[in-house]
Amino acid sequence: MDLSIILVNWNTLELLRRCLASLQAQSAGESGLATDIWVIDNGSTDGSPDMVRREFPGVHLVCNAANLGFAQANNQGIRGSQSRLVLLLNSDTVVPLGTLVVLVRFMDAHTEAGACGLRLVRPDGSPQPYAFGQDPMPGYLLRRGLMRLLFHRSMHDWATDQVGVTDWVSGACLLLRRDALDQVGLLDEKFFMYYEDNDLCLRLRRAGWKVFYNPQASVVHLGGQSLQHSPRAQHVYQESLRYFYAKHYGPAAQMLLGLGLRAYNALRGT
Repeated sequence: MDLSIILVNWNTLELLRRCLASLQAQSAGESGLATDIWVIDNGSTDGSPDMVRREFPGVHLVCNAANLGFAQANNQGIRGSQSRLVLLLNSDTVVPLGTLVVLVRFMDAHTEAGACGLRLVRPDGSPQPYAFGQDPMPGYLLRRGLMRLLFHRSMHDWATDQVGVTDWVSGACLLLRRDALDQVGLLDEKFFMYYEDNDLCLRLRRAGWKVFYNPQASVVHLGGQSLQHSPRAQHVYQESLRYFYAKHYGPAAQMLLGLGLRAYNALRGT
């Protein structure tokens, strides 16, 4: 098997249906690429598992009794699959024709790549922010926060066409080499959601693998806005960032992070 595609689902029936349909159409039109699809359902109550069984009988379906989080559910799919490449894909995406072949060929041509991400675009075709970035060190977060709060701008050019090495790529569409995962381990399940992709990419780089951003391929990301509008999501995001710092950085960096988050939340009025 060349590629296993893993989707974690929690009550996204219609979005999941669209994503699976795009994958089904793509794999049917691309000869020579052996793929399988895994849906890990985190206790959905909207009928998602029944829809998968009825409309996509060839998909491997794993049903959890509760929401185990993004990292733990993805790890279930990684452990269950046997392919040489693994694609972690959000259920709220649509995959254009040809995308999977581009990604697999890229990894085959770049044997030093442990992970690869691609361009995330909104439904209107505009690039979505945070498809890639730098490690969230205090100085970087300060510059990024000031750019957003004061100038309403991003630090990165999300519309870039340049293929290159980066620190991390988004877990919304994250292609991984199994040999690299065997070396560094799977997603850290202490992250319920957010920063598990940063953590994995950092561990890959420390082990000598490279992380690539390849905007020559893209997926449509229909969601991706919950963090901006959900206080609960903001809380989980910041808790994951705190854990990331506790895991990878020293006490001084953790102190700076705490001060920075308090200042940031005060400026945002939260």
